[in-house]
Amino acid sequence: MQNFTISKQFFKDVWYLTKSYWQSEEKKKAFFLLSCIIALTLGVVYMLVLLNQWNNRFYNALQNYATETIFHELYVFSGLAAVYIILAVYSYYLQQCLIINWRKWLTARFLETWLRNKTYYNLQMFGKDTDNPDQRISEDVRLFVEMTLGFTVGIIKSFCTFASFVMILYSMSGPLEFTLMGHKIIIDGYLFWASLLYSIAGTYVTHLVGRKLVQLNFIQQRYEADFRFAMIRLRESAENVAFYRGEAQESMVFKERFKLLIDNFWKLVNKQKQLVWLNSGYSQIAIIFPFVAAMNRYLSKEFTLGSLMQVASAFGRVQDSLSYFVDIYSSLAQWQAVVMRLTYFGRHMQEVSEGAERFHLERFATATAVSAEKMQVNLPDGSPLLSNISFTLQPGTNVLIKGISGSGKSTLLRAIAGIWPFVEGKINMPKTEELMFIPQKPYIPLGTLREALLYPGTKQINDDELKHLMSSCQIGYLEDNLDMVADWSHVLSVGEQQRLAFVRAHIQKPIWLFLDEATSALDEETEAEMYRLLGERLANTTVVSVGHRSTLNQFHQLVLRLDKKAHSVHLEKL
Repeated sequence: MQNFTISKQFFKDVWYLTKSYWQSEEKKKAFFLLSCIIALTLGVVYMLVLLNQWNNRFYNALQNYATETIFHELYVFSGLAAVYIILAVYSYYLQQCLIINWRKWLTARFLETWLRNKTYYNLQMFGKDTDNPDQRISEDVRLFVEMTLGFTVGIIKSFCTFASFVMILYSMSGPLEFTLMGHKIIIDGYLFWASLLYSIAGTYVTHLVGRKLVQLNFIQQRYEADFRFAMIRLRESAENVAFYRGEAQESMVFKERFKLLIDNFWKLVNKQKQLVWLNSGYSQIAIIFPFVAAMNRYLSKEFTLGSLMQVASAFGRVQDSLSYFVDIYSSLAQWQAVVMRLTYFGRHMQEVSEGAERFHLERFATATAVSAEKMQVNLPDGSPLLSNISFTLQPGTNVLIKGISGSGKSTLLRAIAGIWPFVEGKINMPKTEELMFIPQKPYIPLGTLREALLYPGTKQINDDELKHLMSSCQIGYLEDNLDMVADWSHVLSVGEQQRLAFVRAHIQKPIWLFLDEATSALDEETEAEMYRLLGERLANTTVVSVGHRSTLNQFHQLVLRLDKKAHSVHLEKL
């Protein structure tokens, strides 16, 4: 089990996550807010000093039964308390403003990296070391920003509190004289030294008890995300699970993941329980410790009641500032776990994105035709799927890709699309904006039906034309639902989703259209109608299809046949 340690690498990781925002275009606003927060924090500390001095005056008045002074000091306290409350409220408010701005900026940066160069796809398909990117971008970014700012302000406040009260405590505590082994010993400012030793002892014991919390928190976040993902997965595949009657299997998966979560949670609870014991005892003893330490001076009448209460208050402030690490230890452990997860995720995304960019620069060149030069397509384990293949698909000539199951038809299409990284050789492709790929099960985004039809939103058409296309593609009966928000991927059948994808093709009007068994859920008559419409409305579009049906032959002029045994391809006339 990994222990909790604050290392140089940890501070480097925090700087790695922090510097980009504080050096960004929003840095002026960020530094202004931070300056205001620090100023308000200093104001709060100053008010604590004034309240500490008020303790001396008020309790002396109580001791002397000075009625007029007592009521005057109560009025003074009301004013000090009002100013303190105002400073504390606006310090909190501005901290939340800075947190929101910082989180918005950092979330946008992570999302941009996640979406750039199809990193989201590469992480899911090939980034086995990165789990639950949704949790990291949503939850971990929030926790990092809140904790980093909270700890920074807390440290500043603790340091200022210590600097403000240590001199009060030191000057008022006076010397402590005692004899040890025949030697007279005098300790000046002994109450300060007592508070320092008390805090050091508490911090050290807390570290011994709680140092295993980092890894436990790290694992707990992963187990929580895995359990949540399993339920999301069931929701997305509810119909398939219902058809298979797979509830028992799903229940077993849930129970296994939940058991891991609970087992680790109990380890966290037991470790946190030890910290609660320690912190509770530590804080309770701290209440009476200054009175015990200063009682000899009070009983010898060197202190008035007001002085005793002022010393006790000052001791509490010094001890609180020195004990900041004790109070936040469990949160500090969680913070380190968040920093570890977010740093690794950010760097891993960057590596994957840069790798994808290098891959495209090395493997792809812009051309008017689609061609491969001595291309080899491998499986993730390195074994060849297609070896040393070369072919050219000319614009205006529709091509049907055929081969037995497992021969690599869909993988070849992924390689052409640039989302399969296990490729050698050279691929020549038209510009990205001239291409469109339609998979077997089209993606349907959340939102209105109109947004689903216009996805990815790069082109817009008026409602009349949109309804005409829906009617032509045999989903005209849905035209009254264009502005209805629903989970359309579950509302529509696979056949309806495939017909919806053809509406998208007519909207986008690509120069090259790649169909990966895009009509597998359609009957032959509907399939023929979809291809007929492509030929009629998109006469300048070259269609490249993956399919098994012989009925597709009439809509293509060439066939690219994949030989699974020979790991080769042959381009033939139909």
